[in-house]
Amino acid sequence: MAEKKDYYEVLGVSKTASQDEIKSAFRKLAKKYHPDISKEPNAAEKFKECQEAYEVLSDENKRSQYDQFGHAAFDGMGGAGGSGFSGFSASDFDFSDIFDNIFGNSFGFGSSGRQSNRKARGDDRLIRVNLTFEEAVFGCEKEINIDVVEECDECHGEGGFDSETCSTCHGSGTVTKQQRSMFGNFMSRSVCPDCNGTGKTFKKKCNHCHGEGRVIKNKNLNVTIPAGVDTGNRLRLSGKGEAGINGGPAGDLYLEFNVKEHKFYQRSDDDIYLKVPLTIAEAALGCKKTIPTLYGNIRLNIPAGANSGDKHRIKDKGVKNATSKNKGDMYVVLDVQTPESLTRDQKKLLEQLMNTDLENTEIRKFNRFVKEN
Repeated sequence: MAEKKDYYEVLGVSKTASQDEIKSAFRKLAKKYHPDISKEPNAAEKFKECQEAYEVLSDENKRSQYDQFGHAAFDGMGGAGGSGFSGFSASDFDFSDIFDNIFGNSFGFGSSGRQSNRKARGDDRLIRVNLTFEEAVFGCEKEINIDVVEECDECHGEGGFDSETCSTCHGSGTVTKQQRSMFGNFMSRSVCPDCNGTGKTFKKKCNHCHGEGRVIKNKNLNVTIPAGVDTGNRLRLSGKGEAGINGGPAGDLYLEFNVKEHKFYQRSDDDIYLKVPLTIAEAALGCKKTIPTLYGNIRLNIPAGANSGDKHRIKDKGVKNATSKNKGDMYVVLDVQTPESLTRDQKKLLEQLMNTDLENTEIRKFNRFVKEN
């Protein structure tokens, strides 16, 4: 018979490893070698070996004996011969309780049926809500139509009437199966198929929810959308998600916003940009322009010699931040328009202007460059 490996070596930990380190090492190896999911060669044998090592090293008394006497500490109790520890057979040992402690119910072991008797929080919901530019900037009241899962009013979430203990699982919510292999027997638990893990059945199933305990309802919710939201922002409505299980709390409803673009305003975070067209004369001579802000019109002084792309900042005329309540700024971006068609008089005036010495510094520099080359 092959000599047994050192238990510390099996789990890949040092002799001074803490219980948390031992548990973590076993968790990784269990996921890697469990026969139901592993494709590793000799997975069942390696899994059994890890089980055996963990059963000893996770128990402080057994670990102390093992540290003193090695595998010989369990001679006479079947340990060295591979038939188990402390008088029971390792191959018949139900490790579901160990997996419950280490993995909870996330790994598919243990008493998942027992867990289903507990209160469970309902699922969260996410829906997308379209807003106009103005609704997002100033906030609004919105009626949202949604389908949500709620507790059945007829059976109060039970799924039926006149409950009785499930005859299949005897109220435990789980059924235990034994799987045999050439490496020994493995015990596994699964949710009872007759009661779905609740541990009880009903003499009469609820016709309203068909035994589910929950129903889908169409509802209208009146929601206050705060000022300043933007595309991609989410609003959480606590307890407005799907109903909980076994009397657990409802989940949350999240509204994700999609804001329609404005015809003239462009938004960047809390700042607003507005492109303002100017005639050549307005740009050259300067002017006063009426600027429509989010909060009413103002008069803006445009200095003479304005160019396309010039920006003028108007403080606190942007969007109110949904969190801090501070306002962003507004930026007026000038756009000098070149006329596409001219009357005879306009053309004559521009020709006269072109012949005058009104060239600016940049034009002079360019003309000098042309002459030099």
